[in-house]
Amino acid sequence: MTETTEIPPPPWRRPKKNTRQRRPLSQELIVDTAMGILDAEGIDALSMRRVAVDLRTGPASLYAHVANKDELLELMVDRVVAELEVPAPDPARWQEQIVEAGLAAHRVWTEHPGIARAALANIPVGPNSLRYAEGMLAILRAGGVPDRQAGWFIDRVSLYLLADAFEESLHHERGRTSEEDAQEYLQQIRDYFQSLPPDRFPVITSMVGTLVGGTGDERLRFGLELMVRGLASYAE
Repeated sequence: MTETTEIPPPPWRRPKKNTRQRRPLSQELIVDTAMGILDAEGIDALSMRRVAVDLRTGPASLYAHVANKDELLELMVDRVVAELEVPAPDPARWQEQIVEAGLAAHRVWTEHPGIARAALANIPVGPNSLRYAEGMLAILRAGGVPDRQAGWFIDRVSLYLLADAFEESLHHERGRTSEEDAQEYLQQIRDYFQSLPPDRFPVITSMVGTLVGGTGDERLRFGLELMVRGLASYAE
């Protein structure tokens, strides 16, 4: 009788051990992953299924931590707001503080392509959003702005900043990803305006340089200063 000894499989047939340990699934990890997808590919690439794929799990496992995509977007918006800084109220400089805070907020929104679109559809109630709103309202109150005007202003200025950031993301989607691309597009508009018949469009043809002039940052600041100056007329 011949004894048989079990022969081990060749090394290339042995199942490879996964030495990479996954972090336990959590709401924070889900938001981290979603933010990575957003920043790399834009908001249209984001879905619960895509997040699950990147986490090497099934979509159903995400719902134990995030109710649906709408809640995920709310959490992502609040994550972005965490990057916004609010200065301590200075009554002597409250107008400048609001303008500078608005410019800084716009820069943050545009760093995360398309997230402004999600923010436009939500009333901010996350902890970071509440912290930011509290700080901005405190600046307005220190400047003597009445409560109703202060509250409505925060709503209106947020829409202005988010809409501008969303527009910038649309320019990127359409291939205008650099200052050169933007200038080429504006030159086409400038040439078209200049080709209009002056007898029918005397004002437009006489204002071509002004209508398409200025940088995006200059126009953004102008809009903020315009709103703040109007608000200052209500201040006590």
